[in-house]
Amino acid sequence: MRIDYNIHLDYSDVLLQPKRSTLSSRRDVDILREFKFRNSGKTLSYVPIMASNMDGVGTFSMARVLQEFKMLTVIRKHYTLDDWKQAAGTGLKFKYVSACVGTGAIWDENAQDYQTLKQVMSAFPDIPCITIDVANAYHESFVDFVDRIRTEYPDKVIIAGNVVTPNMTEELIIKGADVVKVGIGPGSVCTTRTQTGVGVPQFSAIMECSDAANGVGGHIIADGGCTQPGDVAKALGGGAHFVMLGGMLAGHDEGETELRDGKRYFYGMSSQTALDTHGQRKDGYRGTEGKTVVLDDKGPVKDTVEQILGGVRSTCTYIGARRIKDMPKAAHFVRVNNVINRVYDRYETDNK
Repeated sequence: MRIDYNIHLDYSDVLLQPKRSTLSSRRDVDILREFKFRNSGKTLSYVPIMASNMDGVGTFSMARVLQEFKMLTVIRKHYTLDDWKQAAGTGLKFKYVSACVGTGAIWDENAQDYQTLKQVMSAFPDIPCITIDVANAYHESFVDFVDRIRTEYPDKVIIAGNVVTPNMTEELIIKGADVVKVGIGPGSVCTTRTQTGVGVPQFSAIMECSDAANGVGGHIIADGGCTQPGDVAKALGGGAHFVMLGGMLAGHDEGETELRDGKRYFYGMSSQTALDTHGQRKDGYRGTEGKTVVLDDKGPVKDTVEQILGGVRSTCTYIGARRIKDMPKAAHFVRVNNVINRVYDRYETDNK
């Protein structure tokens, strides 16, 4: 048994300190970033904020909106080839989507999502990215699976995760991942930390894993924990190359979830709702690490995206970062024990 007595931080534990800046307007900030990916060799440009591969978030409808902002959507793995074909005829730009696969193929070559991945990548070779998604990427078999997908798709950008430590970040990149997803338990509908007692506070995990990724020429995604545009800015300032959003994009029209009395359901992909929707585990080891929440309908996602991007642009003007790429170099964080004034939290507010 060993205890790390160093302090580890979440987004709520830090604020960015402002400094003198020559930027006079948010318009002066370049939020588009060019990425050269280590293992695929591809060079692609994105606004580095992406939609998670969750039900209610990683949808084709979401992708069609985010692509107009040059943002990536990781399409949830439960769509069929026919669904992809139908979406292809509705203005979907493949540059801004990633296909997704779980790790069922490690044990079963005929796993449905793996077979669908192969069909989709064959039918639509312009898709640049493949996301290999699992809650716990520390299994040796997962590392082997990343290596296998790299061999099968040598020219695709491979996103893999999730991890929270530098050594595993390096391992996945060395084995073939271009981008590693960082985050265990910080998501809005994730209960991994309470169910298992496992995790690392997200801001510290980002700093440590981004440093490791930079050392071997890879990239990371900060996956989970953002509740406000300021959190997205903190993640980017802390070294994340991308930020993945789930809860902040949930509850919108583009989530393709049923609207009931002005409410929409949103749930973790390891929740009982997800298991009921997509099928129970077949190994008999039942356990849920997610919850289901009911959200007020948020309408079109475009307004939310503009708020997020506006917040990040404003952050850059405060800290003097002319490009989103420069945010880690410009960032000076201060530790805090209080972020906002909550005196009116119990009163109803109107933010329109």
